[in-house]
Amino acid sequence: MTAPIRVAVLGPTGRLGSAICRALLDSPDFRIAGAVVRAESPVSGEDIGTWLGRDPIDCRAETSLEHAIETADIVLDASLPGMTVAAAERLASLGGPALITGVTGFNREQSDRLTACADRLPVLLAGNFSLGVAVTEALVREAARLPAADWDIEVHETHHRRKADAPSGTALMLARTAAKSRGESLESLATWSREGVTGPRKTGSIGFAVSRGGSVVGEHSVRFLAELEEITISHRALDRSIFARGALAAARWMINGGAGRAAGEYSMQDVVAG
Repeated sequence: MTAPIRVAVLGPTGRLGSAICRALLDSPDFRIAGAVVRAESPVSGEDIGTWLGRDPIDCRAETSLEHAIETADIVLDASLPGMTVAAAERLASLGGPALITGVTGFNREQSDRLTACADRLPVLLAGNFSLGVAVTEALVREAARLPAADWDIEVHETHHRRKADAPSGTALMLARTAAKSRGESLESLATWSREGVTGPRKTGSIGFAVSRGGSVVGEHSVRFLAELEEITISHRALDRSIFARGALAAARWMINGGAGRAAGEYSMQDVVAG
């Protein structure tokens, strides 16, 4: 029998982190080997199993990354941008284990620091852990090859009222994929909002529309609009558990790459490709 994959979880107490922990506990293929929380977290010192309403698992939430990864094969991250970057830099200096993060909302400096870590560490950056979103991204990449002069691109996203960042990391990921297919950067094409007298639409631009309300898990649509036809590529998340399942799929992919994946930057596209 194959030994379970030992996982250290960063940010185990948030919506995504707790969903990942539950999925790990429910799978015979995984074991929670460590859990890292912020110093001020009220969960610090508690058994993660007990905190989740399960049997104790002899793994307590702690603030020390080094201790949490002592026996870990891989790190799954659902924390916050600052914690992610600090952890990535520490893991890179220690030589691993590999980092898989579903955190979004990085600023330019943080993104550059993560990219630098990938020179020494396998880092999988997931704007969204959903396997369905990964397929959606692949479809957007193909559709964006249509001529920019004839096909306008608009990205629409809706999330629950508690989501703190906008546009969502997934919306940005899809838009960046479209821009890259057209040989451009998103920053050069993005129209982040519109109000008042805006004038005609700029050819080749990528527009955004953001909605927040209720308990919507996540809805994303990328519309390609021409004069006489339209293509809409959409994904709707029905339950938050899909993100946890995708995170576990990413962990399996990372670990099962022979002796582990080489240092570098990976995405959920790599996971879907197998």
